[in-house]
Amino acid sequence: MTLLVVLTLLIVDSSALAPTPPNRSFLRDRNARAAANSVTRIAATSTTPASTTLPDVVQKLSTNSVDGTAEIEDFIAKEDLRLKEKAPSLSKIRRMLPPDAFEIDTPTSLMYFGLDLAFVAASITGLYAVVTSDLYRSLPFYEQAPMVAPLQVLSGFAMWCMWCIGHDAGHGTVSQSKTISRIVGEIAHSVVCLTPYVPWQKSHLKHHLNHNHLERDYSHQWFIREEKDDLPLAFKASYWTRNFQLPILYLVYLLAGVPDGGHVYFYGRMWENESTEEKMNAAWSSLISIATATGLWHLMGTADFAVTIMAPWLVCSFWLFMVTYLQHHSDDGKLYTDDTWTFVEGGFQTVDRDYGKWVNRMSHHMMDGHVVHHLFFAKVPHYKLEDATVALQKGLEESGKIHLYKRIDTPDYTQEIIKQFDENWFFINEAQVVRE
Repeated sequence: MTLLVVLTLLIVDSSALAPTPPNRSFLRDRNARAAANSVTRIAATSTTPASTTLPDVVQKLSTNSVDGTAEIEDFIAKEDLRLKEKAPSLSKIRRMLPPDAFEIDTPTSLMYFGLDLAFVAASITGLYAVVTSDLYRSLPFYEQAPMVAPLQVLSGFAMWCMWCIGHDAGHGTVSQSKTISRIVGEIAHSVVCLTPYVPWQKSHLKHHLNHNHLERDYSHQWFIREEKDDLPLAFKASYWTRNFQLPILYLVYLLAGVPDGGHVYFYGRMWENESTEEKMNAAWSSLISIATATGLWHLMGTADFAVTIMAPWLVCSFWLFMVTYLQHHSDDGKLYTDDTWTFVEGGFQTVDRDYGKWVNRMSHHMMDGHVVHHLFFAKVPHYKLEDATVALQKGLEESGKIHLYKRIDTPDYTQEIIKQFDENWFFINEAQVVRE
C-alpha cells in the first residue's frame, strides 16, 4: 500500500499509469479459431450433426435401409443427458430456499460490522504497540520479523473479515438503506482495507453479471490452454512470473487495472462510456483510501507503516485473491460463450469450498456459501448463506439436479492456491468451454 500512496503523490497525469489494454482482437481471433476447431472436431467424430433431431435420425436410417435401433437409443440417451444437465430456472431455485433467507436485517448486519471493526482495531493496535515498544526496537531485524509475524497474520485476517462485510455492503445486503450501505462500505473497504469502495463495487457487480463467461467475466481473464503459444508477449511474461505474483496480485489489480480497469485511477473497460458524475462518485472512495493511507503513513513513519499496515494489508489481499480464485476454479468447471451462457448455469460453475468451521464463519461464509451468493447476490445476506446452502442442496437433490452443485473440502487452502495457481494460472482447457 506504500506503493499506492507514493504513486498517488507523485503522478500528476493518471493516464501515464494505464497499461496496454488487453488485446481484444486477439481474444476475438482466439475464439473464432477455437469455434472452427470445435466444429471440425465434431464433424470428424460425430455420426449426427449437432442440429440433428430425432426425426432426422429416423429419416436418415430409413433412407439407408438399416436397423437403427441402437443409433436411436444412443441419440435419445445423449438428449436425456443434455436435458438433465440443464439448470432449473432462478425462480424454481428461489422456491427451494426458505423465505427468511431473503430477509436483510440492518441491526444484525451492523452487529457483525461492529464486531469485525473491533477485531481489526484491537489487532492493529496490539501490533502497533509491539512495533513501537522498546523491546522490539532493541532487536535486530532478523529477530523483529518473527516477533511480529503472528500479529501481522492475525491483523491481515481481521482485515479480510472486514472486507467481507464491505462486500455485503456493495451488494446492498447490509441494509435496504443505500445510505447505511454506503457508510459501511466506505469504512470497511475504503478506510480499513484501503480498497476504494465504489470502483470495487462497480467491477464486482460486472463480475456477478457475467460469471464464467469466457470473455465478459470480470475479476480475472481466462485463456485457452491449447493456445498458450499464441498469447501476446505481455501475457506470456505474466505466466512465466506467476509464482512471484501471489502477494501483489491484488495491488496490481487495483492500480494497474488488469484486466478490468483502474480502481484508483479511472481507465480501462469498466470505465468505458461512464459519465463524469459516476467517476466523481467513485473518486470520493479513492480519496478516502488515499487520505487514510497518507495519514497513517505520516503518523507512523515509513518503517512502522510498512510493518503495521502494509504487511497485514498484503495478508488480507492474499486471502482475497485465494478465496476468489478457488471459488471459480475446479477440475470440471466450465466456461460459456455468448451462444451458450446463461446466468444460472454460469452461477453453478462457481464452487463452495469448506475451509473449516471457524474460518468459514469468521469469513462470513464467503467460501462455503458462494454458489447461493452468486445466484442471489443482491438478495441473501451473509448470515443467511449457511442455511440457504443446506436448503439448496436438499432442493437440488429432490429435483434430480444435485450434480449441478460443486462443493470441495479445502482444509489446506494455502497449499491448494499455490498448487492450483502454479499448475493452472488463468488457463482453461478448450474441452471445458461450452460453445454450443
